[in-house]
Amino acid sequence: MAIAKKDFKVFKSSAGFGLRTLKDIKKGELVIEYTGRKTTNEAAERHPNRYQFDLDEKWTIDGSPRSNTARYINHSCRPNCEAVYYTDTNEIGIESIRNIKAGEELTYDYGKEYFNEYIRPVGCKCEKCTAARSR
Repeated sequence: MAIAKKDFKVFKSSAGFGLRTLKDIKKGELVIEYTGRKTTNEAAERHPNRYQFDLDEKWTIDGSPRSNTARYINHSCRPNCEAVYYTDTNEIGIESIRNIKAGEELTYDYGKEYFNEYIRPVGCKCEKCTAARSR
């Protein structure tokens, strides 16, 4: 079961908004579910937005509603979480890939296609990339 919504805080970040955990998370835990309206890929292409998550060759989750707290998790080139597709339930979970301390920002790698289309043109704002640019 995912952590309760009260255990997260949305905050202003260098990328707009971010999501911080308010409690320690162990490696391998389901942190939060990526929720939204399930739509066909064809419909998603007609109404694109940055919060769409492709499930498979037919379905997409439109995670744009603000009730989808996971939408605030930013991309990182050195993430502490990963997105996992549960084929048996057609759901997306965000799982921790290392121990995460209370107060840390939650991040995952958005993938090459999203990175090239949306992030690369404006420059990656993750901690790893901003530190490398400031050297």
